Amino acid sequence: MPPPVSGWLQNGFHVFLRWFLRRNFHSLSLHRDSWRPPAEMTGPLIVYGNHPSWWDPLIAHYVNKLLFSPRQFYAPIDASALAKYRVFAKLGFFGIDLGSRCGAVSFLETSDAILNLADTSLWITPEGRFCDVRDATAPLMPGLSHLCARMQNGQVVAMALEFVFWEERLPECLVRLSSPLLPEQLSGLSKAEWTDRLTTTLRETQHQLAVDSIGRNAAKFAPLVRGGSGAGACYDWMRRSRAWVTGESLNVRHGEKLQ
Repeated sequence: MPPPVSGWLQNGFHVFLRWFLRRNFHSLSLHRDSWRPPAEMTGPLIVYGNHPSWWDPLIAHYVNKLLFSPRQFYAPIDASALAKYRVFAKLGFFGIDLGSRCGAVSFLETSDAILNLADTSLWITPEGRFCDVRDATAPLMPGLSHLCARMQNGQVVAMALEFVFWEERLPECLVRLSSPLLPEQLSGLSKAEWTDRLTTTLRETQHQLAVDSIGRNAAKFAPLVRGGSGAGACYDWMRRSRAWVTGESLNVRHGEKLQ
């Protein structure tokens, strides 16, 4: 069975999460060439992505709210990590033991139950470990291809994440979504062929995001969340005080990207 989700707790978590993201990032921005879900989207949805940081599950949860609502977010998480962050168990996360056969069976059973429900989404980081955004060597764990080979319809979407510093004190979180893989059109693929297709799609999406991240091409991105600018509260307060005394105009932003 899917883990029970507390609606009131999740709503409060999203309020906190928006504040938390704005405090820690200059922006959470989506690449303009990313796939956008249609207004009427039916069938199972899997979003899988690279795993560069501690932030990934929080970003995924909020991206789900912004782009895939009203689908309920679900995601596997290492059982030991869930023991540290027990509140996540009421927010759609379910614990798995990555190193055991029983853990693999539990993952497939819980994931199948989630995908059989209407208005859900399953978010997976199949690299199974933290990987640098430029590291494309980690093989994808086999659970994802097992799920995809059993799907009859729906969408499977790759999500690439990067965390970069551009012009401001706070970093940018950059996101790109691939065009969906459609299981009904790929029903003849074996699990190994699914693994190859999933890996290629994710790595290509990462590469496409990296090109515009390295090029600092802000025009390619649309901010979903805008955070703070400037050097910091204390220093900016002194600058504002001086501007008020002198009558000068003041722009605390250090640059003009993703404002």
